[in-house]
Amino acid sequence: MTQRRTVFFVSDGTGITAQTLGHSLLTQFEGVQFHQVTLPFVDSVAKAEECVARIEREVQRGDGRPIVFATLVNNDVRELLRRADAVFLDFFETFIDPLEAALGMKSSHAIGRSHSALDRQEYKKRIEAVNFALAHDDGASHRDLREADVILVGVSRSGKTPTCLYLALQFGVKAANYPLIPEDFRRMALPEPLRPYRARLFGLTIAPERLAEIRRERRPESSYADPANCRYEVEQAEALMRREGVRWVNSTTKSVEEIAATILRELAIERRVY
Repeated sequence: MTQRRTVFFVSDGTGITAQTLGHSLLTQFEGVQFHQVTLPFVDSVAKAEECVARIEREVQRGDGRPIVFATLVNNDVRELLRRADAVFLDFFETFIDPLEAALGMKSSHAIGRSHSALDRQEYKKRIEAVNFALAHDDGASHRDLREADVILVGVSRSGKTPTCLYLALQFGVKAANYPLIPEDFRRMALPEPLRPYRARLFGLTIAPERLAEIRRERRPESSYADPANCRYEVEQAEALMRREGVRWVNSTTKSVEEIAATILRELAIERRVY
């Protein structure tokens, strides 16, 4: 029988940090079904009391003590949450205290520092990168390609768009993407607009079977989604990238986070925002 456990991500900000760190830990426990709940902007005692009541209601369900991952700056809020009948793990307490001791100084204890729009330059870079990715999605525009940090190439539905948006939003990287189509395969050459930027190209490939599944969801019973056509396009795309010296990664079993990390490493791209 699969064990079920409720997990709360509690934060005085957006909850993104608690989610990211907590989820990384939870993935190490494959035999447990985690029901995950995010409770953001818990920045007062009154809101903390509401959280405790929510956690206690979950206790009554009988699925074991809930797990609480927290990023809380306010000590009063933190201590109130600690009273709940739950496994309480506070990331700030775990890491800030040793850092204060090592640096010989107190932290600012400012709320919402990790995900705010207060750093205008970083925020501007992030938004510019997202707009760039949207404007250069699926070969929509050839303008300003010289500004791209990376240009993703590959067959349609191989994961180029979500990867570009992730690179933009998470790292502030300007990423464009361009589809490889049958005309490119017949010429066995890169599309003309991409040739000046060969050093910035990176390819995505995918298992033909998986590609066919994805395409069937969009265009069922079409030649676009036909397994034989998918196999042809993938084989030709890989042959073209190999011929042109374009590095690529197989996206079939990789998350967008893994793909993005590979691209940053392979092309030695520095992240623009944190």
